Amino acid sequence: MFLKEFKEFAIKGNAVDLAVGVIIGGAFGKIVSSIVNDILMPILGIILGGINFSNLKFVIKPAQGTIPESAIKYGNFIQSVIDFTIIAFCIFIMVKAINKLRKKDDVPPAPPAPTKEEILLTEIRDLLAKK
Repeated sequence: MFLKEFKEFAIKGNAVDLAVGVIIGGAFGKIVSSIVNDILMPILGIILGGINFSNLKFVIKPAQGTIPESAIKYGNFIQSVIDFTIIAFCIFIMVKAINKLRKKDDVPPAPPAPTKEEILLTEIRDLLAKK
C-alpha cells in the first residue's frame, strides 16, 4: 500500500516539480545573493557612511594566540535577512506572474449537457407554444 501511494505521488509529477523548484530556487538564490552582496550592500554601505555589513560583529572573547576570537556576527545576519527578503519578493512576483498566465489559459468549463428530463420538458414546452 505504501509503495503504491509513493509511486502515485512520484508519477503525478509532484516530486519532479518539487525537485525542479529546489534546483531553480538554489540557482536563483545564488543570483540574488550576488546582486545583494556585490551591488546593493556596497551602495547601502556608502549611504550609511561606509559601513560594511559583513564586518559588523560583537566580540565576546578576543583572539588569544592561535585561538580565534569568539564573536556574534550580526552583520552577516543582517545581510542574510536582506538576501531572504529580496529572494522572497522576487519569488512572489514570479509566482504571481505564473498564476496570472495560468488564469488566462483556463477556459471556463462548458455548461453541462441538459438531462433527458430537461430535453423532454423543452419539447413539451415547444409543442404547447405552437398550439
